[in-house]
Amino acid sequence: MPAYSRYMPSHSFEFEAHQPCTCSSPLIQDFHQRMMIDLSRRDFYRRLKSPRVPGSDLPGIAGQITGNEAAARAILLTNLRLFDGSPVLDEKVCILIKDGVIDAMLPVNTPVEGALVIDCAQRVVMPGLIDAHWHTTLAAITELDAMSSDAGYVHLVAAHEAEQTLMRGFTTVRDPGGPSFALKRAIDEGLVVGPRIFPSGAMISQTSGHGDFRMRSEVPRSALRSMSFTEQIGAAEIADGDAQVLRRTREQLLLGASQIKLLAGGGVASLHDHLDSTQFMESELKMAVAAAADWGTYVMVHAYMPRSIQRAIRAGVRSIEHGQLADEETARMMADNDIWWSLQPFLQDEDANVYPDPVRRERQRLVAQGTANAYEFAQRFNIRTAWGTDVLFNPEKTATQGRQLAKMTRFYAANDVLNMATKHNGELLAMAGARNPYPGKLGVIEKGALADLLVVDGDPTQSLGFLEDPANGIKLIMKGGVVFKKSF
Repeated sequence: MPAYSRYMPSHSFEFEAHQPCTCSSPLIQDFHQRMMIDLSRRDFYRRLKSPRVPGSDLPGIAGQITGNEAAARAILLTNLRLFDGSPVLDEKVCILIKDGVIDAMLPVNTPVEGALVIDCAQRVVMPGLIDAHWHTTLAAITELDAMSSDAGYVHLVAAHEAEQTLMRGFTTVRDPGGPSFALKRAIDEGLVVGPRIFPSGAMISQTSGHGDFRMRSEVPRSALRSMSFTEQIGAAEIADGDAQVLRRTREQLLLGASQIKLLAGGGVASLHDHLDSTQFMESELKMAVAAAADWGTYVMVHAYMPRSIQRAIRAGVRSIEHGQLADEETARMMADNDIWWSLQPFLQDEDANVYPDPVRRERQRLVAQGTANAYEFAQRFNIRTAWGTDVLFNPEKTATQGRQLAKMTRFYAANDVLNMATKHNGELLAMAGARNPYPGKLGVIEKGALADLLVVDGDPTQSLGFLEDPANGIKLIMKGGVVFKKSF
């Protein structure tokens, strides 16, 4: 049995239904209210009265941290090798953690009175991983289930997958679209286990765009027709014209988006739009950028083609998601405008989505062909590059999250790959500014940073093989100073 399952029951994510679903329509809110009646209030109050601390009954932790004092108890990590981003591990430090943050980086063998000491036995300590493109609600469910199942089921699947995500060593994710507000709240309140979530809320799409999932029978749309199902559950919103884009952007900000996601071009998986299509007028994109800037945050866009990317950059967008088909002129434009390039290792390999039709398989081939070029451009022009997976509607592929990071050594040195998935991704997430839901530094191990870290078997300056089997390769997982796994 995995260590974490002993302190957090597998059904603990049932509390998701007790939280008002602020990310969806009144119809879905009514559904959640009905679920509240069906769930056991007795079990709910029993758990509130008897809180348990993740990690309090793990080997080496049992009996030392109990109750609500856990987060306040100082923890000292000793006998370690520190990965700090450089190609050389530091063996001359220990790490003191207090109140969920790194309190000090101390010289080796420094005693700290009253602290719980965790001897890492010369294992490597590194920052918790960050996935900059992870659909927390839509990754682990099939498209058919997402479109046809009860909303409660969709959220319960997402809560279960959130726990698995954290157990793969990903302590933070940026959600680029989907109804993740309720899940984020449940995780932050300790009702379920999962990573920190930077939510975008519903993806904003034009009519016929990458986020228009309507059936042909739903077109044309009249003022009297209700929203499509994907709009009702908060997965995507359709907006046409400056005024509608402004409204939809402001709605997601109201619901708690830390950044805004627009779909500015075609995609591989969608049935309606073409990969080479350019979506949203420049004025529409500018409207979203202005609204986000007024709230102190930024806009990211889904785009593959040069025309879509260049239009988005001119409109003031700060992060390009995908972009594998960018040409040299577009790459130079990204570098000149200090744009983040959020790339994924789309290689049409064993980790890729499988499409039954030849049209989407051909799109996938084109994108995979462009992936190597994109990483070459990113390095040649020194473009600020983020890493993510973009697993979507694919329950079998969520477990490949760490492996998809490890395969990046095809393009970069191992320590540079880890820097991308820790320090650099943390810098990208920090662009949320005032809308950052977790004030504090992420992706680094230094004084004042949030205490999200891993203890791993292996040398990450040489190989990332330990990420391919996280159950055995990752020995300790800590988020906010709380130990969620310890297997040594």
